[in-house]
Amino acid sequence: MLFHFDLAVLRRRVTPALLSLALAASGPAAATSLSLPEAQKRALDRSLQLRAQDAAVTASRELAVAARQLPDPMLKAGIDNLPLSGAERYSLGRDSMTMRRIGIEQELTRGATRDLRAERYERQADKTRAEQAAAAAAIERDTALAWLDLYYAGQMAQLVAEQAGQADAQAEAAQAGFRGGRASQADLLAARSAAVLVRDRAATIERQRLNAATMLARWVGDLPDPSPAGVPDITRLRHNPETLPSQLDHHPEVAVMTRAEELARTEARLADAESRPDWRVELAYQQRGPDYPNMVSFGVAVPLQWDRKHRQDRQVAAQLALADQARDERDEALRAHSAETRAEIGEWRTGLERLARYREELLPLARERAEAQLAAFRGGKAALTDVIAARATELDTRLQALQLEAETARLWARLNFLLPTTQMNTITAKQEAQ
Repeated sequence: MLFHFDLAVLRRRVTPALLSLALAASGPAAATSLSLPEAQKRALDRSLQLRAQDAAVTASRELAVAARQLPDPMLKAGIDNLPLSGAERYSLGRDSMTMRRIGIEQELTRGATRDLRAERYERQADKTRAEQAAAAAAIERDTALAWLDLYYAGQMAQLVAEQAGQADAQAEAAQAGFRGGRASQADLLAARSAAVLVRDRAATIERQRLNAATMLARWVGDLPDPSPAGVPDITRLRHNPETLPSQLDHHPEVAVMTRAEELARTEARLADAESRPDWRVELAYQQRGPDYPNMVSFGVAVPLQWDRKHRQDRQVAAQLALADQARDERDEALRAHSAETRAEIGEWRTGLERLARYREELLPLARERAEAQLAAFRGGKAALTDVIAARATELDTRLQALQLEAETARLWARLNFLLPTTQMNTITAKQEAQ
């Protein structure tokens, strides 16, 4: 048996519970508005990691200044030739050979060695700066991903809340039709099942939205239910996608490895410089008893590298090997990032093509099919279960389109924020100047 199905009437009969669900899903839209650039700025400002790396850079710069200085001189004092037996035992002034000595010793570290020690700390500071840039890029990327997750979860929640209202209204209309003898029990059960399924999906998506809000709060701090506003254009990248895979020398992780190789090369040069012995000079004043003249002594000392090929040369060779290791790891990482970026660009472009297909073909077809089933139902040529199935298909198609857009947006975020914004602005300015 058939009964009249009016969408406007059904919408007026949405239950208070479903209306509350719709308001809960759309609640973030009325909450704190937060754009993607604002979220990323908040995340960068809140980062303790970036602050800690600033401190590490300062420490390295300070150590570089200290490393350029000569070692502190050594003050030396003692007693020479103190008698232990005989009439002058333990006497400091009766034996002609007993002397009270005070002196100073200075290691004369060569300037080239000290400069290389300072350069080592400067290279360490450069590496820390590169790590800071990599951390900033990761923060911007992860904040963008969390922001997009929350945005699309909110869009899905609103969509399912709307469908839940329609499904619940369908169930009420089916109940009224069944009581009036205008609908079968199968129609009633189908409408109730559809409403329960949509409400269950709404609860699942709302949980995803709350989880996404929690993840975004990890970066931007606690805000009163932040609502992503101003969705970015995911069809455009701030890099040139055609040349990006072959221009990843500035990739944050590659840059860190480049700085690590520079540090290793400096360590190798320092090891070579330190393999050459440094001299020490000493000047001492020696005081004897009153019957004997005081004396002054001076001298030099130099290490004897009697086994250089098994010690100093091996240390230099080890540092050179570590530098080669750093170079090869950097080159391998560059290849990996290049291949990964090419793959992500391909997936991003495919996602945009599929998204256009959904918007231009699949979504209109699903909507027209649902409207056609509704018209056929009103004309007595289709069952209520057909209308419910068509509406479920339309909902699934719209959700699939949103899910595809969310996945494509995540690919866009990973590609768009390969470099931190500050570094990207610097590179863009250099390219424009050229």
